[in-house]
Amino acid sequence: MSQAATKDNLHPRNLHRGRYDFAQLVAGSPELAEFVKVNEHGNETIDFADPSAVKALNRALLKHHYGIKDWDIPAQYLCPPIPGRADYLHYLADLLSESNGGNIPCGKSVRVLDIGVGANCIYPLIGHATYGWQFVGTDVDAAALKNAQRILDANQLSDAVELRLQESPTAIFAGVTYPDEFFDLTLCNPPFHASLAEARHGSQRKWKNLGKESNKHKNPVLNFGGQNLELCCEGGEEAFVSRMIEESVPGHSNCLWFTTLISKSSTLPHVYRALKYAGATDNRTIEMSQGQKKSRILAWTFMDKQQQRDWWKR
Repeated sequence: MSQAATKDNLHPRNLHRGRYDFAQLVAGSPELAEFVKVNEHGNETIDFADPSAVKALNRALLKHHYGIKDWDIPAQYLCPPIPGRADYLHYLADLLSESNGGNIPCGKSVRVLDIGVGANCIYPLIGHATYGWQFVGTDVDAAALKNAQRILDANQLSDAVELRLQESPTAIFAGVTYPDEFFDLTLCNPPFHASLAEARHGSQRKWKNLGKESNKHKNPVLNFGGQNLELCCEGGEEAFVSRMIEESVPGHSNCLWFTTLISKSSTLPHVYRALKYAGATDNRTIEMSQGQKKSRILAWTFMDKQQQRDWWKR
């Protein structure tokens, strides 16, 4: 996988559009040096199939671009690709600006709910560093939240990000949000797969794209890792997002835009029907691309244009 392949079509404000400056990254994070090598094109890169290398790169990127220190995740937890996660946030900032006179709202008055914040806490870290937003992060995994809290404490960010345990494995908003609180956005990186077998098949496909011999890795470790609940759920992303849409109805006046990532284009027809049934006033599908990986953001609201403008006057 060439380094340039990860840079295509990223958001114009994305700090990771250019080639990684490994000399600069290593200067701030010396532990990255052991993973840097020169590829056949004469460019410095890392082995993106090596989880340790990806983690070291993430640690260096977070420190250099976002001022995050002491970032780490336990073995086998999802190690997120930083450029793609930043893209999601930049597109959400654009979405908020539409009803705010074209200006991106920044600062602690903007509240964002991250469903499935994970052990990496990546969206709150980047979102707060870039736009100053306040976050509430939820997860069903107490161990993941413990690690996320450790990262927040190490970076004095506990006042900017609140973590909440979702005690019900089937609930999304219920039990972790309150009737009297408001969010400008929700975001989510849902479990995409319907089973572990499907997740492993996706892993094998990624290894093939990375130029690895898949027959040597019958159960390959995904280069970005992931626990069971991070990777799959019954019914896959179609069922998960449909449940999210259903649960968004009771809180329709408490949130401006509900959003989630959608990995598979085949999921869209079903969730469009779910949005129509739920009575969403408006919905958007925002295409994203990171090299060979194609994904999209699904966003919906129950507010008309005037209500969206009035939201910022509250």
